[in-house]
Order: sequence, then structure tokens, then C-alpha cells
Amino acid sequence: MKLSVQEEPFFPDGKIGHFSNQNQETGAIVTFLGKVRSDPENPLEYMLIEHYPGMTEKAIEKIMGEAVKRWNLIDCLVIHRYGKLTPSEDIVLVATSSKHRREAFEAADYLMDFLKSRAPFWKKEVTQRGESWVESKEIDEVALDRWK
Repeated sequence: MKLSVQEEPFFPDGKIGHFSNQNQETGAIVTFLGKVRSDPENPLEYMLIEHYPGMTEKAIEKIMGEAVKRWNLIDCLVIHRYGKLTPSEDIVLVATSSKHRREAFEAADYLMDFLKSRAPFWKKEVTQRGESWVESKEIDEVALDRWK
């Protein structure tokens, strides 16, 4: 398992390339790259992401460990940024590897659902109309129910 919570940008191609060459037993790799998006009706100037160092990593490592056990993953990678991010910047990268594709797909989906709803990040959106903290959405909470 590899985790990085970082302020600086990352380069997905290099991270995925390195991840994909780690184990000869790997038969499937699934990746997800999340980007900062803007709403055309209320354009985003930037997003500010805050976290508590140590607490955030511990929470994400727990989620990653559960995914590794549940789907018998060969490996997984999570990179999540914090700080001031502008539209179209990369915010999160999740990669999972397994012997078979189904496990890798499901584990990546699981990791993203939990990162979205349970990882201790606080996000503030700053737009032309003002700023507001991003609140949890019911759709994200419903997505977690399928993993019970």
C-alpha cells in the first residue's frame, strides 16, 4: 500500500507507470483520477482543502487496508492533495492491482466512495459569488450503503 497526502501536484502518468510495474502477478490495474471541477453557472475560482496531518493518513490507511483484505489486492495507491487547487487540477489518484479485473474495479470504487465521504478533508469552494464549505451529499452516503 502506498499513500501520499500532499500539497504539491503529482504526475499521474509517472505514478501509474511505476505502480503498474511492481508485481509480475498483476493481471489487472484500475485507476481513477479525480480533478477539481467548476460549475459554469457559478465558476469556481479555487478550492481550499484542509486536513489534520497524521489523522488523515491514519484514516485513509485503514480504508486501504480494508480494501486490500476484502478484494485480495496485490497493491493499492492513493494520492490526495490539499491546499489551494484551481479548476482542472488533479486532486486524487487511486490505483488498485489484483490478479483479476473485477477485484481491482470493485476495490477502486470502494476506495473512492470512502475517500469522498469518510476521509477527514474539509473543502471550501471560492467562487465569484462568495465562498462556502462543501457539505456531505446524500448521494455519497447512499453509495456507502452498498459496501455493508
